[in-house]
Amino acid sequence: MRIELVAGAAEHGARLDVALGGRPEVGSRAAAQRLIDAGAVTVDGRARPKRHLLSEGERVVAIVERSETALPADTAAPHSIAYEDDDLIVVDKPAGVVVHPAAGHPSGTLLDALRGRAAGGREPWRPGIVHRLDRDTSGLLIVAKNDRTHRALQDMLRRREIERQYLALVEGRPSSRTGTIEAAIGRDRRERTVHSTRTDRPREARTHFEIERALPRTTLLRVRLETGRTHQIRVHMAAIGHPVCGDRQYGGGACGKRLVLMRQFLHSAKLRFTHPLTGAPIACESKLPVDLLRALEAAAREPVSEGPDGD
Repeated sequence: MRIELVAGAAEHGARLDVALGGRPEVGSRAAAQRLIDAGAVTVDGRARPKRHLLSEGERVVAIVERSETALPADTAAPHSIAYEDDDLIVVDKPAGVVVHPAAGHPSGTLLDALRGRAAGGREPWRPGIVHRLDRDTSGLLIVAKNDRTHRALQDMLRRREIERQYLALVEGRPSSRTGTIEAAIGRDRRERTVHSTRTDRPREARTHFEIERALPRTTLLRVRLETGRTHQIRVHMAAIGHPVCGDRQYGGGACGKRLVLMRQFLHSAKLRFTHPLTGAPIACESKLPVDLLRALEAAAREPVSEGPDGD
């Protein structure tokens, strides 16, 4: 079996064996190392050592005798459909559901539930995926049903023609009712498992926000993405000193503990775009799920902080 991987932003700076081992067809870093040692892996047509650090755009090809990690039949990951036609699906994803197979999550993903419907794109292990949500982020995302639609939607994303709005509860209160965070993001230069503005491989990132509701110690923001970097909202909010509540990875753990949040308070609430093939306007909205509504109620009941800024 031939496996191809084109390094994207998420793989930029990652070791060859780590990136390849994350593919479900390979299954582990150890299996990837065996393939590399056997000469079954090339990067842009050349053999590279397992410690080779990938650059975005490099093409990795591996020849595997058999797949050690075959995906099982549809495992019916929970989800609902906000919109569907012959070309695309807008899925409303609950928290806890992984979008596509990855290291540690070879099955039980949203794509398993959409098998036979999602299609398109150059990466056969995640057909139809136009953009993704983190496992613990809930809400709306678009999935293509054919290659033509997938290409068109990705072009629309690049041209910033798909409006994506999120609701995020953050610690404290921004100094203005609206704002734009413009700070490049990449893998953190010290902690390779997280992304940050402290990076040696910066990529342009821009996030717009406005205050939806001011609460005693927190603020509900409506956030609009102009770019779509990994963990962008979480990184940008942490960078300005207002981490997303419940986001332990980026500084929102204390707020989450106060509000009994088991995940980050981040929800993809609205999608607006023009259908790439028919030209019809599409607008979808997802209401806050129960766990976030409960946290919001708890946030409204919090006593006002006695800190000098009142937040």
